[in-house]
Amino acid sequence: MTIEVFSDAYFMNKALALAMQAYDEKEVPIGALVVHENKIIGKGYNQTETLQDVTAHAEMLAITAASHAINGKYLDGCTLYSTIEPCLMCAGAMRWARLSRVVWGAQEPKFGFSLTDPNFFSKAEIAKGVLAGDCSALMKQFFKERRTR
Repeated sequence: MTIEVFSDAYFMNKALALAMQAYDEKEVPIGALVVHENKIIGKGYNQTETLQDVTAHAEMLAITAASHAINGKYLDGCTLYSTIEPCLMCAGAMRWARLSRVVWGAQEPKFGFSLTDPNFFSKAEIAKGVLAGDCSALMKQFFKERRTR
């Protein structure tokens, strides 16, 4: 029996597809997913406008979906992929969920958690810059379009 192992780029592309879904719905285009043993167990994209809920960030929705999938609140052994560096709220939820790994695409220079505490994830492994160009380009395009309206 062969077990297929996927790369960070593979999962980030899946997160980018979710970000495109947000983009198409005129939401800030951020996508996130939670992976356990090479299986996506939770996914989300920004829905703050649709749900009129400031907490409906992609990462929060992905964490909630993953917790429901495993029927538990702790996501030990899981990796969260986000197209953009998480904000402080999402980083806090990730820490509480005990994610083992956090991977993001582009840095978030205005609201990213690392502005406050770059060592916030003392126990989780961090990987940043995965498909950063693609993740950043989508955000720039979204905000460019909003400014020209």
